[in-house]
Amino acid sequence: MLRYPVILLLIATFITGCQNNQLYTDSRVMLGTILEVKSPDKRAADIVFNEINRIENLLSKYKPGSEVYRLNQRGKLKVSPETFYIIKKSKELSTTTDRAFDITVAPLVDLWGFSDKKYRVPSDQEIKKALKLVGSDKIILHEQDNVIEFSLPGMKIDLGGIAKGYALDCAVKRLKENNIASCLIAAGQVYALGDKLGSPWKIAIKNPRGSVFSGYLEIKNESVATSGDYEQYFEADNIRYSHIMDPRSGYPADSGISSVTVVAPDGLTADALSTAVFVLGKGAEKDLRSAFPGTRIKIQCKTK
Repeated sequence: MLRYPVILLLIATFITGCQNNQLYTDSRVMLGTILEVKSPDKRAADIVFNEINRIENLLSKYKPGSEVYRLNQRGKLKVSPETFYIIKKSKELSTTTDRAFDITVAPLVDLWGFSDKKYRVPSDQEIKKALKLVGSDKIILHEQDNVIEFSLPGMKIDLGGIAKGYALDCAVKRLKENNIASCLIAAGQVYALGDKLGSPWKIAIKNPRGSVFSGYLEIKNESVATSGDYEQYFEADNIRYSHIMDPRSGYPADSGISSVTVVAPDGLTADALSTAVFVLGKGAEKDLRSAFPGTRIKIQCKTK
């Protein structure tokens, strides 16, 4: 997950309100961003950092020792139950979102230069060639022994649209196991465990086309994720190309949306749905809210 083009460019995690001496705050560079932890329990930060580091070492496509890195290199690999779970879950989400969310977009991400920051607009022929390697139906799951296999050579996966949310969920699970009931984890995406000293955690939502915030959310035991076109992008011939790929067309998503914010009971769902709605466009949120009870979705459309 380190350094991948952040497929979820999420909300600004500015926490508003008066600071309280009872809150312990710590931060580290993890998940390709600054990860901040706030909690009344001083143990929380180390628990979160250790767990997220463990998950990152499994799921990063950049770390040579990770399972995802080795799977991308070999095309077939026996993986841990956790890696198997998130890849299986990703396949299910691809079906539910009409392929708007698809972890096999890695060849497209590479082609457009979002992996190495060498941005370019590829030719139609190059895009068609890369699209042959895209599609979660091309991932074969051997459930009896946790083996993942790609059906075509050259396929790769990128968990950038789901791994951060999953990592936050794992960290929250560890906090609960240690009887910690209040903690805010902010890494672009946010998870708010419990409340903030008796009040909901208050999160600001970034305005994708301005310096002021577009609103605030009060959350408790929920995750907030935002996908937008305002941080990871490049421009060519006065056209803005976002890092969020449409797996169906091979081009960066162009649905008329500048950002999508999803609030969900878990980080994995918030993470994946923010990407899916950004690709599908306005109106898709209605069906997805029905498919994922307990979610709230806010869309900000592009202005002319």
